[in-house]
Amino acid sequence: MHDIHMAEVTEDFAKCWQAAGLHIQNQVQGELKSWLRSHINPPFLEHLSFRLGNQLFYIRIQDVDDELEIPGSLRGLLSIANGSQGHACLMPMKKIAGNWTCATSGWGLVSVETATSINPVDLISDEPIEMTDWELQDFAVQVVRKNLESEGRQLMSWQGNPGVDPSIWFVGDDGPEWVVVRAFRHGLIKASKPNNWEEIVSSLKNTGASGNYAEVTCASPDDVFDPTGDNAAKLLRGQGLHVRYIGLEKT
Repeated sequence: MHDIHMAEVTEDFAKCWQAAGLHIQNQVQGELKSWLRSHINPPFLEHLSFRLGNQLFYIRIQDVDDELEIPGSLRGLLSIANGSQGHACLMPMKKIAGNWTCATSGWGLVSVETATSINPVDLISDEPIEMTDWELQDFAVQVVRKNLESEGRQLMSWQGNPGVDPSIWFVGDDGPEWVVVRAFRHGLIKASKPNNWEEIVSSLKNTGASGNYAEVTCASPDDVFDPTGDNAAKLLRGQGLHVRYIGLEKT
């Protein structure tokens, strides 16, 4: 169980964030369809993120004039980029005549590691890259979140860090509810609740919210998805997944 800083955003940051996202979108010929984070709901590890080919890019917005109140931290950016084996990027922005614009040329991304400009297209390769646990957890949270949205539930917050619980908060019939999500690779580990489940439930009792558990099992598109099978083809980044998810289990 972890406490997560749920920073709200200012109207000015929201405008800056929108301008940054549009700038990234405009660098792609056609619509960028593989956004990982394209919402402004807290908590914030990165501000924007996307997949291009077999590479992941995590972005933290910066104000070159250092006047904008910016949620999150560089530490958070590095934690998700390193956990997902992606690229940690800064995106300098500048406010000119009341409007936010990218402060550097091209994609506007600067590598945290090298402090040099990044062109994401140049980093794409044909190398098959296995999905990290962080990527898989984030995907599983998306599966559960979209299912809740399809049921008309109002989401309060969500995050895909595999080391942080709960994963999702939403408005249930009688008030706030939380969800602990676990992602599993088909054929490797039998799906089951975490060993510290009772500890998680106990730590959340003082919130007064109802609890739920959700498990999402993923298989390679090269597998015939059989939840009782024992083959375990690798889950490769960008190649799609078969998914088994049967809904929430109440605590």
